[in-house]
Amino acid sequence: MVRLFLGEVLTSSEEILLTIIDKKLTNIIKKGKPMKFMTEDFMLHNDFGKKLYHNYAAKMPIFDFHCHLEAKEIYENKNIPSITEAWLGGDHYKWRVMRACGVEEKYITGNADDFEKFEKYAEIMPYLIGNPIYHWTHLELKSFFGIEECLNKENAREIYDKCNELLAKDEFRPRGLIEMSNVAAVCTTNDPIDDLKYHELLAEDGFKVKVLPAFRPDNALYIEKDSFKSYLGDLSKASGIEIKDFTDIKKALKSRMDFFNEHGAKASDQAFKYIPHRRCDEESLNKAVQKKLNGEEISLEEEEAYKTELIIFLAKEYKNLDWAMEIHVGVIRNNSKLMFEKLGADVGGDSQNDLNFAENLADLLSDFEENEGLPRTVIFPLNPKDQFPIATVGGSFNRANPDGMQNIQLGTAWWHLDHKDGMIEQMKVFSSVGVLSKFIGMLTDSRSFLSYPRHEYFRRILCNFIGELVEKGEYPADEEFLGKVVEDICYNNARKYIKIDL
Repeated sequence: MVRLFLGEVLTSSEEILLTIIDKKLTNIIKKGKPMKFMTEDFMLHNDFGKKLYHNYAAKMPIFDFHCHLEAKEIYENKNIPSITEAWLGGDHYKWRVMRACGVEEKYITGNADDFEKFEKYAEIMPYLIGNPIYHWTHLELKSFFGIEECLNKENAREIYDKCNELLAKDEFRPRGLIEMSNVAAVCTTNDPIDDLKYHELLAEDGFKVKVLPAFRPDNALYIEKDSFKSYLGDLSKASGIEIKDFTDIKKALKSRMDFFNEHGAKASDQAFKYIPHRRCDEESLNKAVQKKLNGEEISLEEEEAYKTELIIFLAKEYKNLDWAMEIHVGVIRNNSKLMFEKLGADVGGDSQNDLNFAENLADLLSDFEENEGLPRTVIFPLNPKDQFPIATVGGSFNRANPDGMQNIQLGTAWWHLDHKDGMIEQMKVFSSVGVLSKFIGMLTDSRSFLSYPRHEYFRRILCNFIGELVEKGEYPADEEFLGKVVEDICYNNARKYIKIDL
């Protein structure tokens, strides 16, 4: 093989050496040379992408603008009891894959001891081929604990002990984990009735990482729920406004938005099964709310009208406050009634929806605009089929702005889409019908202090995606410009979009 490229007479020693080389090359070609797992070039399969990641993306801070961390836990800053608690304490992603591998519930949410649960998780790990949980797990082991071994049943005890030893140290408490992850700010997710006590304490405490609340009015939106009446009582107490009808609900929510704004809020988030659009007059909505308060059932039409008019109202208030609005859409929750009755919500019983709502979204955004209340809006679909409709509908409402931003955005791949293929497909849609360089990037959407390597995962995939376009000759190899674009997507765009002072 090598001789074909050498057109000269060789000595006997050279012949012997080349024969050895030939055999090794032949074996490599036949068998395939195994790649080392999770090297510094993990997920980076082209030279230009490697440059973008190592020279630009890797150094950027993290702005985690949507997560489910508790400000109380950050303030109290207590040691996490164990790696089991850190990983399996409330992570329904991991619970789902454990069930998919036939693990008994006692090792997932049940009463098995701490190590038994960890061991079961370690036991299933080698089977998660292509699953992002396999990648996240090993990124976390490497990033926080310096462990580069692949987790399995045989080394479970050793890794468990080493992680727990480190978690017992002061620098591995929640604030330390946030700081070592190079996090500049996080936005927690908070109900309108939250008193934001721990956000206040953190601000007074001088923690260098900004911890800001984000307004999540879902409980006020979900008029169809049995808990709606009780929730309005809590909202009334928090706002100091007696709630008798729809008009009062708006007054109470406005009061709470002002309170959140005083505490540094810059964003709001709301979740829908699908986007509703049914216009209605206020008098009819007042009657619908009164029916609900009287214990009467309301119709689907009344529910959709209530949600439509309330989100139009909320959008205008967000616009007035200069907040960004996030909309998460397309979830079917609590699919298994038996699981819900036994374990409750958020335990791994949710899935993608497949309802169509593009026309409703177009009409709703148009209503926002007509009402002089179209805020910067990020829409996160859970079903990939909705990405092109959302991106193209949103593109109809981009307007001139001083920040030079794409102000109606397709949100990053999340939940059942936050894997390699899901992220790549989202980037393809964003770049195809929008402006990828204006993308506000990744979020953890997590309850764990160990989830920040998800940003690294995203950044590696992003750099490889752009690098591939360059190496295919589909974009010039302008490292300086594309490096700046990568830095913007990783951090700067989100900071500019959410308008947080860092």
